[in-house]
Amino acid sequence: MAPHMIIATAQQFDEAVKAATTMHELDDLLHDITREMGFQHFALSHHVDVPRAPQPALRIHNYPGDWEAFFDAERLGPSDPVHRASHLTNAGFHWSMLPQLIVLTRRDEEILAKSRKAGLTDGFTVPAHIPGESAGSCSFASARGKTPRREWMPLAQFIGATAFEGARRLVGVRRIDQDRPRLSDRQRECIYWAARGKSDWEISKILGISHDTAIQYMKEARGRYGVGNRTQLAIHALFDGALTFTDALRR
Repeated sequence: MAPHMIIATAQQFDEAVKAATTMHELDDLLHDITREMGFQHFALSHHVDVPRAPQPALRIHNYPGDWEAFFDAERLGPSDPVHRASHLTNAGFHWSMLPQLIVLTRRDEEILAKSRKAGLTDGFTVPAHIPGESAGSCSFASARGKTPRREWMPLAQFIGATAFEGARRLVGVRRIDQDRPRLSDRQRECIYWAARGKSDWEISKILGISHDTAIQYMKEARGRYGVGNRTQLAIHALFDGALTFTDALRR
């Protein structure tokens, strides 16, 4: 397939996902694009024990029924080796790369052998990391002897990320803006420096404000999140996306 045709197909998929109004429509779109890329199966989910998780928890797939039954019975959502590996990268990866991403245990090997027996021989997984939400992914799997189209691999990550975002929208995972704590720029700057271990006095000197003003900004920020100390404030800001781990750990 020519590159311009691949791009056109990806654009059509993006537009179709944005226009979808139900998870059933998204399921159909994923089924079609999965086949077009040369895979046989797809699975889009949060990495939780879905049947027992507080809602909303995403999962749509066309994996074999016996694999789904085994997966849920063993509660593999949080511990599946493919899921664990996806927590360590933002890039899509082939399942053959698992030993490079995590140390495979005997139990992991048993799970992978079980998946191959169920018809999930090889695959490509696209991680989904959203602050404040359970980790997730979108995987595309192929059976033994079925080789996905190589020219689709560079765009498989786009397909997975687009589908996951579409699923979040459809089930209402994304919080409504008015429900999200709103921080001022100064409050966010104060949290940034507090997360890096600076005292209120040090923050006042860095930002060129009075000590009392720095204290007030931190007090107001804690009030926005309803927390009582700097540690809780930093944690909430991290999960809300107002602060990143890079901000907090930068040396």
